[in-house]
Amino acid sequence: MKKNIFFLFLIITQSVFAQTDTVPSFVKDSLDVYVQTALKEWQIPGAAVCIIKDGKVIIMKGYGVRETGANDKVDENTLFMIGSNTKAFTATALAMLDAHKNLSLDDKVQKWLPDFKLYDPWVAREAVIRDLLCHRLGFETFQGDFMYFDSDLSLQEVRERMGKLKPLYSFRSKWGYTNCAFMTAGEIIPKVTGKTWASFITDSIFTPLGMNHSLALSKDIKTAANKASAHTVVAGELKKIPYGNIDNLAPAGSISSSVNDLSHWVMTQLDNGKYEGKQVIPSSAIAQTRLPHSILGNGRVIFNNGHFSLYGLGWFLQEYNGKKIVSHTGGVNGFVTSVTLVPEDRLGIIVLTNTDANSFYEALKWEIMDAYFGLPYRNYNKLYYGSYAAQQKQQADWLKKKKDTSATAVDSFRATAYTGEYKHDVYGKMTITLEKGKLIARFEHHKSRYAELELLSPGRFLATFNDPLYGIKEWLFTIKNGKIISVTVRVADFVEFTPYEFYKVK
Repeated sequence: MKKNIFFLFLIITQSVFAQTDTVPSFVKDSLDVYVQTALKEWQIPGAAVCIIKDGKVIIMKGYGVRETGANDKVDENTLFMIGSNTKAFTATALAMLDAHKNLSLDDKVQKWLPDFKLYDPWVAREAVIRDLLCHRLGFETFQGDFMYFDSDLSLQEVRERMGKLKPLYSFRSKWGYTNCAFMTAGEIIPKVTGKTWASFITDSIFTPLGMNHSLALSKDIKTAANKASAHTVVAGELKKIPYGNIDNLAPAGSISSSVNDLSHWVMTQLDNGKYEGKQVIPSSAIAQTRLPHSILGNGRVIFNNGHFSLYGLGWFLQEYNGKKIVSHTGGVNGFVTSVTLVPEDRLGIIVLTNTDANSFYEALKWEIMDAYFGLPYRNYNKLYYGSYAAQQKQQADWLKKKKDTSATAVDSFRATAYTGEYKHDVYGKMTITLEKGKLIARFEHHKSRYAELELLSPGRFLATFNDPLYGIKEWLFTIKNGKIISVTVRVADFVEFTPYEFYKVK
């Protein structure tokens, strides 16, 4: 899976500079000011940054605070939820099992999970483990995530619903980012090793790499001592929000870690699986995860005139300035993060932030890469923030128009005509009730979340979720012969692009 205020908190918890003339001036002289300016502009309470070059930590620093309005400062061991940066751990774990001949990445999924089902039984029979790890099952990006994300569905119930969901595309025809596929891949690990996904990640990766603070499951960050709180920005105001409850998709995005722990992971990645001289991850497993599997596009973004953008197994792959970039980002309730590798230069960059309302986590990595590549200073943060500010204004203008429309809207239907029970054939139930004169939509598997519906025109409503993560969207009711038939439910794109059609049953 975004927003921003100001509070400038400078914190230098750890600053480790390598004594070398190869450290670019941007890193030596300008990094602190750049980060502090960005925190203020984006309203980011806290961030952590690490740069690794040639096997050494060049800089490892915490900035700002763990929680807005509090004084606890971010340091190198502060835990952030890293979201989809978890995927590289899951893919690497399965590649390790492949390297040790415990399984093959070309094994059919049903060899290990006989109950694995998809909408098309033939696809379920033909899908191999690689297909789960490179997003080529045919689903649209984020398809199904509203149903799964932060819901009360168990992991097994998510798997069952995944099997009923009709993909928008045909098998292996199009790349579509699929969180439930990574969850399914993680479920193969217990079948092979007898250990849960979380236990295997901890025992085979965290422990040997000295990642002693990292947590595999989202439920555990709540009780951790040194942790960043989750934040978002709503209508220009910074807000603390609850942690994401995503252990039903754990192998896709549940890990929490720090820049100190992640520096060990990045060092290992940049040394072909070695950590402190010991081969912890087979080099063949590292190579497997960086093998291109899916085509995304031509890789041209802002100043990057690269020639490809691909996906390996848990990693994005692209060319920039003639070099191969291996990277991933992570977005989950209240956090966005990035991990970037330039293997041929032995350069690694980690940026962690505790709001989901910023693009600074991406801007900084490009700035650092440009500095090491000897390219001109671009001020990516200014570019990203300018685009963000324009989008926010556009959204505010759109919302004002909708609110103005709602204020004068008249409907021939009584409000009670829309109330009742609705059902989606895969998600389950939604109810619409009249509460204190307002139509409220509540969902069977998201009990703490609801949407308030405001009339725009007959059969058309503005739906505002109580949780800002789910956004504000238009919902359209289908009406035939004076009767409510169904409603098309949409949520924020950060959660899912695909609409859900709920049919009125009562």
